[in-house]
Amino acid sequence: MSRAETRRAQTQRSARRAPSGRGKPAKGGAGGGKRTGIRRFFTWKKILGTFFGMVLLGMGALVGLYFYVDVPNPNQQAIQQSNVYKWADGTTMASTGQVNREIVGIDKIPKDVQWAFVAIENKSFYEDRGVDFKGIARGVWTTLTGQGKAGGSTITQQYVKNHYLTQDQTPTRKLKELVISLKVDQQMEKPEILAGYLNTSYFGRGAYGIQAAAQAYYGIDASQLNLAQGTYLAALLQAPSQYDWAVAGPNAQKLVMTRFNGTLINMVDMGKLDEATKAKTEFQPPIKPKPRAGMDGQKGYLVEAADNELIRLGALTKKQIDAGGWTITLNIDPKKQKALEDAVNEELESKLERKDTKNRPVDQNVQAGATSVDPKTGAIVAMYGGTGLSEQWSSNALRRDYQPGSTFKPVVLAAALQENATTQDGKPITPNTLYDGTSKRPVKGSKVPFAPQNQDDRNFGDPMITVQGATDFSVNSVYAQMIVDVGPEKVKKTALALGMKDRDGWPEDQPAMALGTMSANTVEMAAVYATFDNHGKKVTPTIIKKAEHKDFAYKPSEAPIGAQAISRKSADTVTKVLTGVVNDEGGSGNKVRSSAYEAAGKTGTTEKNVAGWFTGFTPELVTVVAMFGEDPTTHTQVTLTGTAGGGRAGGSTFPAAIWKAYTLAALKGQETAEFELKEADMGATQAPTRSASPSASTSASTSPSTSSTPAGSQSPSPTPTKSGTKSPTPTTSPTTSPDPTKTNGPKPPDPPLFPPQQEQ
Repeated sequence: MSRAETRRAQTQRSARRAPSGRGKPAKGGAGGGKRTGIRRFFTWKKILGTFFGMVLLGMGALVGLYFYVDVPNPNQQAIQQSNVYKWADGTTMASTGQVNREIVGIDKIPKDVQWAFVAIENKSFYEDRGVDFKGIARGVWTTLTGQGKAGGSTITQQYVKNHYLTQDQTPTRKLKELVISLKVDQQMEKPEILAGYLNTSYFGRGAYGIQAAAQAYYGIDASQLNLAQGTYLAALLQAPSQYDWAVAGPNAQKLVMTRFNGTLINMVDMGKLDEATKAKTEFQPPIKPKPRAGMDGQKGYLVEAADNELIRLGALTKKQIDAGGWTITLNIDPKKQKALEDAVNEELESKLERKDTKNRPVDQNVQAGATSVDPKTGAIVAMYGGTGLSEQWSSNALRRDYQPGSTFKPVVLAAALQENATTQDGKPITPNTLYDGTSKRPVKGSKVPFAPQNQDDRNFGDPMITVQGATDFSVNSVYAQMIVDVGPEKVKKTALALGMKDRDGWPEDQPAMALGTMSANTVEMAAVYATFDNHGKKVTPTIIKKAEHKDFAYKPSEAPIGAQAISRKSADTVTKVLTGVVNDEGGSGNKVRSSAYEAAGKTGTTEKNVAGWFTGFTPELVTVVAMFGEDPTTHTQVTLTGTAGGGRAGGSTFPAAIWKAYTLAALKGQETAEFELKEADMGATQAPTRSASPSASTSASTSPSTSSTPAGSQSPSPTPTKSGTKSPTPTTSPTTSPDPTKTNGPKPPDPPLFPPQQEQ
């Protein structure tokens, strides 16, 4: 090979070796500027082109999504609310519903509290368009550079996430959030968005929304939050479980204070807080966590009664109540409610042995119910429904499956007075009218034969007894005759006018109706006696004070105090007679007598002792207490005889004891009034045609229902005797009618706890 050929061969080998890196190829020579491997795919032009292309694609995608994605309906969890039930003084009694939330309008949230949330969460809230792209970019950069997590979400975005979407952290959900936020910002005003955000956010302690949070952390309504409290709730929102001061460790508490102070600084920067106010705003620790106000004790019965009244009055439907969002304020006074519960526990429950089924079987069957009403306003101020919903599922205060017994007798007297009724021999019926008190005496003038037995088959009088005495001793034979004299249909009319309800089972045209053989509940009987107490003006007891929703408010349209149901003269006369039941020696209501108040009332015990009632009133309160015997297994009516290991449990026993204990506690510390019975008319005193000397009194007596002897003669005392035995010599009745403007004298001393007496 020549030298020239050798040089060419070497040149060719060198050229082949050049790409391996041992020499730089000449510019423009073989392989000049050509990139190899992965570098072939990246140039600045390609990178910039790709970036701007992606931006354009992203913008196009957002535009497409904007027109494609509509604002959806709110998710169910976001609109679920609880119903909040409050005592008459405005404090929370109970909260119902799965989600502890009560939506409130922005006007219910103090301005400085609103600004605290804006300052810590989204300073540009009132300027942005629902999405802060700078904030998003800043949040992404902070996260990527390891400076912590920052979402960059606006208040609008957080509201959209809570109200319309879910908490899923997916790209699809985030894109929807951006688009919906832009649309929501166009469709809603900023204050409305802020209210939605505050009502849907979770604050910890099971509280959704600022109203529930204010209750959970400070025990107040959102409208009562001050700057320090609102600032803490704003600081808390980032991490509720971590920043709850009650459980936060030292580091978490430090973070809370950093956010608390940062919120105030931001408010100053925004011009929403001055330095002086900031300087004196000190952190206010929240209260300790406590269980959500539930349905324990009597609360479940009170909630049931409130719901039933709203539905009965047509104010709300059950569906509307179940939807939630209602703040329902009751007329129940928490102090009086506690007094009533304590009275039942002390005077009844503490004496029962409910678990001793062998030795005290009757104790398992005892149920109690009570209603207390302010006669001047009609407000139900206290109510007792039973031992609790878990043991007694429906309220004993509202049940209508038991008879009121002799507590109905004053209605018969009221009808007699109102209708100007007369006896069989034409004498006006007044408290001083005389009737034959012989047990099992057949009534006169009735189409339906009836000869009722008195309590323990006792005769009263010799045999005559005044209406006052017959009321004191609850004499069945007298009132059975009186209802025939008045007319059962007129008595029913009066009963309905006074507040009782017409329903199936009214024993019309039957003299037995005088003994309370229809059904009634404690609220109805409270209405009747409150009307007596209110001088004949009809009282309609109500448990609802008001009911409010963010979109609606309800106040009872039916006036609790109505027109005259019966004349004042009739009402005052009945009240005066009922003061005798309490104050007269041996009266069936004598047990409740006290020097602390003036009272009137009536006992009631039903046939076979399946129920016992005491309905009593003072000028300030009307309270009905009832006991019922109910087999807990079969729910049939059974006797109360043997309750607490004792004998017959009538209205003068446990119900009267509960009434007295409650009334003393409820009226404690206030000056009590006396009845103003200016129009009470006891009528002229009458005397019997029979001799006043002792004589045999038998149950088969056929004496007339009244005497025609002129007033001013002697009248026998209502001394009870056993049927078929001699009566003691009667005492002398007054020869003149009592002064109707006076009550029964000064308040007498308290009687013994369980005085020996008979009642029906």
